[in-house]
Amino acid sequence: MTKTFRGTYTVMITPYDEAGNVDLDALAAFTDWQVREGIHGLIPLGSTGEFLSLSPDERTAITETVIRTVAGRVPVLVGTGAEDTREVVRLSREAEALGADGVMIIPPFYSTPTDDELYRHYKTVAEAIGIPIMVYNNPATANVDLRPELVARLAAIDGCDYIKESTLEVTRVRDIIRLCGERMTVFGGILGFESFVEGAEGWVAVASNVAPEPLARLFSLVADEGNIPEARALYLQWLPVIEAVGGQRYVAGTKSLLTHMGFDAGAPRPPRLPLPATVDAEMRRLVEAFGLQFAA
Repeated sequence: MTKTFRGTYTVMITPYDEAGNVDLDALAAFTDWQVREGIHGLIPLGSTGEFLSLSPDERTAITETVIRTVAGRVPVLVGTGAEDTREVVRLSREAEALGADGVMIIPPFYSTPTDDELYRHYKTVAEAIGIPIMVYNNPATANVDLRPELVARLAAIDGCDYIKESTLEVTRVRDIIRLCGERMTVFGGILGFESFVEGAEGWVAVASNVAPEPLARLFSLVADEGNIPEARALYLQWLPVIEAVGGQRYVAGTKSLLTHMGFDAGAPRPPRLPLPATVDAEMRRLVEAFGLQFAA
């Protein structure tokens, strides 16, 4: 039975050891902590997981580790984006075979595909697998923009059931819902609270790497309880953490916060660099101010 995806989903970091290798034991501990803290779902191998800096074997091992550790407690969507449609099919089939509940697919990010090429890309993948696709719109990194009219076209593909809408135009959420109806469920990308208010059924969040419980609660307050004032207050309370991992800091900033929380996330892989010492110190002060702690 296909699971319905809903709520705050963490787009997970990939921890590395001191030698720069993927630390699967740390990943398992981090995964279990996320679930115990009440996160609604997990997405390994997204941009925050540095998927472009990982080998095929590492991607497989990460997928296996997260799915095995979660053990069905929450949905797991695996990032299977690549430039070549055939590789996306291969990665998506592998994710399905390993037990993923769905896949998240960013458009090919170098070739600047046309709308027709994007439609064929997603249709080809959808026809090759039996689990849902979360289309991922991030024009800042993908070099193409999946505007609401194109999303409505993609929503006609059987299996393209979800979208992560990662722009600062929160009205995109409104327009996708208006054009697609029940054929496409919207998750916010950059904007969580604002997307919930516009009717999004979820949020693919970076900041929930460090604060899964309150950011999961944020969704529940809006979508389940209709308590907008309390949700807004919670959102504003946690906005400094959300902003700390925004922009170019989404990998290095998240790893810095987690390290100061007691979880050794390791440094990002090149070309990314660790945060400068002054910025890292700001992250440490933020952890102290919010009382953030990782509990294995």
